[in-house]
Amino acid sequence: MNRTILIGLVLAAGTPFASAQIVSQSTDVLGAHLNSGRGCTACHAPHSGALGNGSQRSADAATGQVALWGEDASGLYGKTISTDGGKYEETLPTSLTAGTPDVGGMLTCLTCHDGNYAQNAMMKNKVYETLPSTYGSGTVPTMFGSRGGSSGDYLSDHPMGLSAVVSCGGSTGWDCAESDGVIRMNGANASRFVSNYGFFVKPASYNNKPVIMCTTCHEPHSMNTVTIGSGSASGLPAGTYATMFFLRGPYNPNDTNPMSNQTAQFCRQCHADKSNEMNGSSARTVF
Repeated sequence: MNRTILIGLVLAAGTPFASAQIVSQSTDVLGAHLNSGRGCTACHAPHSGALGNGSQRSADAATGQVALWGEDASGLYGKTISTDGGKYEETLPTSLTAGTPDVGGMLTCLTCHDGNYAQNAMMKNKVYETLPSTYGSGTVPTMFGSRGGSSGDYLSDHPMGLSAVVSCGGSTGWDCAESDGVIRMNGANASRFVSNYGFFVKPASYNNKPVIMCTTCHEPHSMNTVTIGSGSASGLPAGTYATMFFLRGPYNPNDTNPMSNQTAQFCRQCHADKSNEMNGSSARTVF
């Protein structure tokens, strides 16, 4: 899967993965998306869309017609953003009823998480999780197109949009198979990676090609846990694992094991050329 993003690597020794990390937590799985008690209605409105959610300024005729979306998306319609140094360009849909995967996989997310066109949205650039000390200090930007107070620059954001196609093969991609927009991790290296960690990301399908949306990496309904069932293709033991930032796979930078490579493993689901399997190491997933 070709990517030009640089990621930090944590190369682990050939230690087998540990038993399942059973997470015991008493907080609601919605985490920050509980939205100070508003819960589901902070994003979804059961009647009349954004108007029914109190957004009287919305003149969007399609409000609420997709996923009962209760936020005003009209200010983002047709806007163009360029990510990853300008390598990927996305023109957002002009309606919630456009029918393309960037409606539910990107546009709806940006109604709260865009710091450029949607500055008055609900998200206020605050992190609601305890960051590990290794992340350093200071304010961590959490809104697209807004870095440290300056707005309009998406160039340092991860590729996303209908042009951000996930590819198999080559020097940087997995030996996987892609058809009808679906990735099948069936090659020798790809299969070994799945048995060591899993394949939790969910590319969307556009023109029969897998493409990257916000929801490819993020599951907006569970902030801090990922459940792996006994029938999962992942080789990790069944259980409930810790994650952060609403990520779809096990991802816990707070793990105190200095050999832990689980956060690197999450990135390697797409960045195959940075994986152990592609670089001659026998290291598996270490917690």
